[in-house]
Amino acid sequence: MNKKYNRIMLGRGSMFAEQCKAEGFIGADFEIDEDLTNNLYDNWKDFNKHYIPIWLDKHPGKGKVSAGLACGNLFTICKGLNIDDIVLCPNGKGEYYVGKIISNYYYMQGEILPHRRKVEWLDVVIQRTDMSEALQHSTGSIGTCCDVSSYHDEIENFISKVSQSVIYTTNKDIEDASAFALEKHLEDFIVKNWKQLDLGKKYDIFEENGELVGQQYGTDTGPIDILAISKDKKTVLVIELKRGRASDVVVGQIQRYMGYVKEELLDNGQIVKGIIIGLEADIKLKRALSVCQNIDFYKYQIDFKLIKD
Repeated sequence: MNKKYNRIMLGRGSMFAEQCKAEGFIGADFEIDEDLTNNLYDNWKDFNKHYIPIWLDKHPGKGKVSAGLACGNLFTICKGLNIDDIVLCPNGKGEYYVGKIISNYYYMQGEILPHRRKVEWLDVVIQRTDMSEALQHSTGSIGTCCDVSSYHDEIENFISKVSQSVIYTTNKDIEDASAFALEKHLEDFIVKNWKQLDLGKKYDIFEENGELVGQQYGTDTGPIDILAISKDKKTVLVIELKRGRASDVVVGQIQRYMGYVKEELLDNGQIVKGIIIGLEADIKLKRALSVCQNIDFYKYQIDFKLIKD
């Protein structure tokens, strides 16, 4: 089994990071006030099926998206991560504590973050400014958990205290390295400028308590780049950036994400649509999308100017 690497938030604004570091654990709450030991299903879907109704009862007015995010993050911490997996935990000071999980789940009733795993904290603190921009982006995503396993080489270099390059990729699915390097910034641009884009006139990125949870929204097959909902609440939109990947890879990925949304997140009467954003659509992508009526391709353009000051 491959080692996993995950960014874990220890309370809102990392408020419990120091206590977790001092006492050797990570944990979560999500207002599920019971010992989960006998209900830690091997399948994430079974866990969500059991606990989403419980979470929704405690949070009237919230929808399945918020419930799915909460229960999914809880499952990741309690069951999804394995012994010897690596966690990166921000401390609120621009630094990340690095630890190795050394125990199975246990419950500490009445304590902060009662759903816990014991952690051996390593003698290394990663400065956010020392990370590649891609890893900064991934570790900075909203939500309690964020899978950063694709950056395992860079993280292991930090652990080994070996210097690394700022930008690199060893992903065998990347066909166009230059597009990959460019589009890793595009997601942030889209999110920050959402209201000025045509998409922002029809859709809103999912929010939870004033925070954008629709960016890098976790699913059982990986994080959705952007998850949005139409202003009339009838359509849930999955947005996936091509990031220089092979067309077959990105089409298959967005279809899996849309399948997850259809099965786990849609309320009665809602539908799911998808958008792939990239620099250009090659013949493979055009052929694939010609039979996917609910997935569109959006091409972005770069407007670069030099203006004398």
